[in-house]
Order: sequence, then C-alpha cells, then structure tokens
Amino acid sequence: MTRTPPPRPQRPSNSPSYTRGGMGDEVAPKPYELIPFPKKRPTLDAPAGHHQYLPDRLHGTLFLTLTVKTALHVSTGVVVMGSDIGNNRIPLIKTMVQDNDQKLSIQGSSLKGCIRSVYEAITNSTLAVVTSKYRSQIPTERLPCRKKEELCPASRVFGALDWQGLVDFNDATCQSTGFTTGFMPSLYRPRPDQRRAYFAQGKIAGRKFYYHTIRAIDKKQNQGIPVQQAAKEYTFATELHFMNLQAAELGTLLVTLGQDPKYPIALKVGGGKPIGMGTMTVAVNAIDRVEGIQDLRDRYSVYTPPASDHLIGEALQQFMQQQIQAAHAELIEAPQLNALLEVLRYPTDREPPAGMY
Repeated sequence: MTRTPPPRPQRPSNSPSYTRGGMGDEVAPKPYELIPFPKKRPTLDAPAGHHQYLPDRLHGTLFLTLTVKTALHVSTGVVVMGSDIGNNRIPLIKTMVQDNDQKLSIQGSSLKGCIRSVYEAITNSTLAVVTSKYRSQIPTERLPCRKKEELCPASRVFGALDWQGLVDFNDATCQSTGFTTGFMPSLYRPRPDQRRAYFAQGKIAGRKFYYHTIRAIDKKQNQGIPVQQAAKEYTFATELHFMNLQAAELGTLLVTLGQDPKYPIALKVGGGKPIGMGTMTVAVNAIDRVEGIQDLRDRYSVYTPPASDHLIGEALQQFMQQQIQAAHAELIEAPQLNALLEVLRYPTDREPPAGMY
C-alpha cells in the first residue's frame, strides 16, 4: 500500500518567500535580509577634524529616549548567581550592566555600533569591520577604511582606524529600577557557507539585518537560558554629542534614529535578534545647538544657554526635517533605504520565526 506524503506546511502570509539552501533544498524563511551594496564605489574624503568648531558645520547634543518594544538583553559576558542580583529562583543568570541604583544600562559602544550599521547601509560606505575568514570574499571597495585622510561617509562620522569620529554616545540609563528575567533559546551560529543568498558572484551580497517582530520568543525556565533583561516599554535616556557635521550628515543620523516620518524604522539592539529581541524606538526630545565661536564662549560665561539654542516642540521638528531633506538630497542612497525599510519598519505585524533554536 502506498502512503500519501503529508502536505508541505504553508508559510505565513507575512513571511518572506522560501529560499534554497546550499544543497538546493527548500528551507524555511530566514528572519533577516541582506541589504545590497550601492553599485558605485564609495567616495573617500578627509574628515572635518577635531581641532576647532568650524563655522559652516553643526555642533551640539541630541537628547534621546529609547523605548523597549521587545525584550532587550545586552550581555556583559558575565554569568552570576541569581541571588547576587536579587533573583533567588534562578541559580545562574547572564547579566546586563547595572549602575549603583540598580538601573539597567546600555553601553554607548553598543548603541554606536547598532546605529552605525544602519548609517553604513543607507549611505555609500565601507564596512566597519570584517572577519579574516571572509575577507577575500568582501568586495575590495567595501573593505574598512585604513587611511584617516581617505574615509567613507560613515567612517568620517563614526570613526575608523586612527580617527575618533565626530559623534560621541553616552551610556543609556533605564528610567526605572530593577529588571525582568527572560529565557533565551540556544541559537544556531551563522552559516554563510551553507546559503547561496549570502554571496553574489563569489562576493558577499550585502549587509545583514534582522526583521522586527511583534514579540520575542521566550522558552521559559525549564528550557531556556536565563538572562537579565529590560521588558517591553522600559525606557532609557541618553545623550548623543556631535561636532563639525554637515547638514546631510546630521540628517542621515536622524533618519537612522527613525525621525523621518516617511521611513519609520526602529533599532535592533543587543542579543537575541533572530528570535525577535532588541527592538527599540527612539524619540528625540530636544537638541542643544552650538552656533559659532561666540556662542561657544557664551556657554562658559553664563549659567543658562540662550533659549534659541535649545530646540523643542515645533522648532525641533522643523530643524530635524531640514537636515533630513539635506540628507536625502546629498547623502542617502534611496534603493538601500527603501530595502532596509522593509526589514526595520516598526510597528510590524510580523511573528517571530519558528525553529531557529
């Protein structure tokens, strides 16, 4: 008697199409996409420098609030006894940074790396870091910048070898005390050698970004790895300082922070990205501007900076949109931004993937 094989499961309507693995077999859709590189070579120029506040550039501070939309864990790499951090039910737990007030923190370096990856993808920039294993498969023009006099758009702003960059990220501090405990599944390592989609004509096809989802997978205490985390709707406050930026550079930075109404994107921060963790939205609450040398001197001779330099409300929105318009006209690569929007758009109705652990 011949058995009829069961029907192949149907993919959800909000999932990307099935792809083929390295052996030609059909495999489940992946929770990420590769954003292709621009076709033109990056333009390499010298950065503005730190020696002075240039009169034709923008300087100041962004005051940001980051809101957790799916559980967030930024690992310290340290595992401690649960009782050491106030959880007697968990024997061992992977930790996040906490300050003396027991408030969770996100390291400025984590934020900088996350935001830089988006900035790189939507401008004609090189990669910041490549592993030695795949270096030969990176397009030559996308290898990291090595000379501080010849930097791509992202490297001029965020830094490169022997160049500090023009933006400085403070650690982000949670606005409430305490944390929640989550249970992450064990995740597979990346397997680029087993997926043709990673490569185009023998070279890396683009930058990898994970989709946002409506929730993160939690395997519960008996199955998952205990992690200290920030739960949904926890908020973090931080400041981002900038100097000597062109209008288009600041505008592109604002686009990466989700401030362009036409491109509502959110950040992916920390660990567990394949299972939906780490989605954060950003609000720019205010901008302090430094306009000219005299303004800078005044800040050291008076206790309160002029109100015209502290932008909030409608004035803030008008200023940001002016810079964003300059970014679209001069710096942003529209095909890459549109492709990235399909991955990082938030809100989303996308479910987290099954079978990734």
